Amino acid sequence: MSEPDDPRLDSVGVGPHPEPWPVDPRFDPELLANGDRRNVVDRYRYWTLEAIVADLDARRHPFHVAIENWEHDFNIGTVVRNANAFLAAEVHIVGRRRWNRRGAMVTDRYQHVRHHATIDDLAAWCAERDLPLIGIDNLPDSTPIETTELPEACVLLFGQEGPGLSDAARAAADRTCSIAQFGSTRSINAGVASGIAMHAWIRRHAMLS
Repeated sequence: MSEPDDPRLDSVGVGPHPEPWPVDPRFDPELLANGDRRNVVDRYRYWTLEAIVADLDARRHPFHVAIENWEHDFNIGTVVRNANAFLAAEVHIVGRRRWNRRGAMVTDRYQHVRHHATIDDLAAWCAERDLPLIGIDNLPDSTPIETTELPEACVLLFGQEGPGLSDAARAAADRTCSIAQFGSTRSINAGVASGIAMHAWIRRHAMLS
């Protein structure tokens, strides 16, 4: 176990804010006094959780991310963390309500997460909002995501590690897109795939300046 004065403990974040403290309701007095070691970008140092979420909500992108959660949930945390990094509108968990939050690295606190019991429930939610449901899986009828024009407002749907999209998900999707691979493995990690697909959306639609 690391000692309290272990320099590695100071490698992330910032220490106490020098006085005088800034006068702004977004700042958390406890963080100003004790330092901020959270996994946030510098612009949010010392801000309250509520202030960070409100600022993110004002800038969120119109794409959503959904992932099936029937048996293996160890990649869902990574998907949530990626969704936070790329500022997705929401993450949708389909199937079991419980999921392994460890991989999210606490980013789920800043990301809206919605649960749907079934794929049909997710599809109905999408239809009510006129959001295309786009499955991501390497299927024979999938179109390459590298050359596909992803809609600005849409839901990117990912299956479980190994089996990929369920039959119900394949049937519900308006289209499926594949990610180009060149090795022997059938599929890549679902968390990695989610990052690639979200970044494909970012390259097409996000304002980068």
